[in-house]
Amino acid sequence: MTGRSVTGPGVTRRVLVDTDTGIDDALALLWLAAQPDVEIVGITAVYGNCVVDDALRNVGHVLGLVGLDDVPVARGAEGPLDAEAHIAHYVHGHDGLGDVVAERPLPRVLLDTPAAERLVEVARASPGEIDLLTLGPLTNVALALRAEPRLLTLFRSVTIMGGSGPFPALGRTDMVDANVQNDGVAAREVFAAPATSRLMVGVNATSQVITDESHVAALRDSGTPTGTFAADVLATYLDFYRNAWGRRVSPVHDGLAAALMVHPEWIADSVTGPVGITHDGFATRGRVMRTADGAEVDWHPDGPVRTGHPSTDTTAVTAVHTDLFLPSFVDALIHGARS
Repeated sequence: MTGRSVTGPGVTRRVLVDTDTGIDDALALLWLAAQPDVEIVGITAVYGNCVVDDALRNVGHVLGLVGLDDVPVARGAEGPLDAEAHIAHYVHGHDGLGDVVAERPLPRVLLDTPAAERLVEVARASPGEIDLLTLGPLTNVALALRAEPRLLTLFRSVTIMGGSGPFPALGRTDMVDANVQNDGVAAREVFAAPATSRLMVGVNATSQVITDESHVAALRDSGTPTGTFAADVLATYLDFYRNAWGRRVSPVHDGLAAALMVHPEWIADSVTGPVGITHDGFATRGRVMRTADGAEVDWHPDGPVRTGHPSTDTTAVTAVHTDLFLPSFVDALIHGARS
């Protein structure tokens, strides 16, 4: 698939971000803040990479770093709809930012309204005008859907960092998708709900886009506040992923989802269809029900679905123009918020 932006020149894309603010979430927020045609209209926090209270403090730190203290933030779910929370301290450190940030103040504009209610408020107040970007477990969004079943049709689009795309080629597997793994019940409800436009940027796609020690060095050498912060937290991310690949590299999960929401033309290929939530006794995954060669799967783990109905279909990214994305990503982390 080659996409085109739904916004024209000089038109600002207004984005609400739902995030479990760990390392890659923080970098995604930095990238968004640096885009001249993006306005972050609000943030809702959720558990996942860290506990929700740390997610809030990490949002507060990033917003302060880029001078966006006036963005309203809402506290969300502490755990999944029907399970215990699994917090990824072993990936993101105990505070969600690799334990390298000394001061992490709460957001200056911290709302009393719970995140799920805030999602509904924003969607109803500006139907068809706001893009929803989800970077964590989908618990907040599922709770909002239970209150407002039209929720995803009220947003102009929803981009989900989560899922695993279509089924992989024989003999291959995908890395674990922590966001769907953390709340499969919520993921099932979100992917089944009618939506104006739903894009899955899953681990099958994010694992293709890699940062390494040269990127950390470039960020650190920049000497900018955002570049130095990004270098510090990204270095801890590389430490974790060397357990997977034997070298200090890391995939770009949330930053890629943010970028493909804004620049769909950076999507090199995709597949569209209904999504099922599978569970094999180890991993819970969101899958577009297609095989690697494009054939429709003749079963669905969630039972009968409205196959081919546009409002319940999801477009899953399968290939990315990495040469266009990575320079933009590193440059944004160095230079921070637009002036």
